[in-house]
Amino acid sequence: MIAANSLQYLIERVSLYDDTTAYKELFLKYYSRLLHFSYSITHSKETSEEIISDIFLQIWNKRKTLTGIQNFHLYLYVSTKNLSINRLKKLKKEKVFSLDEVIVEFKSIYYDPEQLLITSEMYKRMFQAIQALPPRCQLIFKLIKEDHLSYKEVAELLGLSVKTIENQMTIALKKISQSIRFDIKRTISF
Repeated sequence: MIAANSLQYLIERVSLYDDTTAYKELFLKYYSRLLHFSYSITHSKETSEEIISDIFLQIWNKRKTLTGIQNFHLYLYVSTKNLSINRLKKLKKEKVFSLDEVIVEFKSIYYDPEQLLITSEMYKRMFQAIQALPPRCQLIFKLIKEDHLSYKEVAELLGLSVKTIENQMTIALKKISQSIRFDIKRTISF
């Protein structure tokens, strides 16, 4: 995730100075995550690519108003969700969108070197535990842990209450910890 001050700087560069380099940096920072999020709704890589391209085209066309957006990060996710659902309706691929039908792909849960020291067996167990979560729970877990959205942002994005998000995260963390049964003494030898 882009730091808030860095994100604001890029938005101002695009909005106030028509800075194409800052626009490209925004695009590169968000493209992959938004593509995965859209794909989890549309189940089509091509459709998702078109949707993300459309969103960034809209951002460029409305660049003068970008500084008025309170939470740009959430704005991108809500735009992606809405455009993905609308595209599905237009293509008549699905009549009803359900969070239970979402396909969630995890790139990596941890990015810093200390966290990467988890053994491959531990990573495998954790990945299997995440895959065993119900689809809605997986999506919420991914948005919070991988895409770094806050509970409030996820609640707003998915049209759920913050309490529901908290409950889903509690369920996810409990199931993952039960599956892993982490024993620090067995994992690290002194």
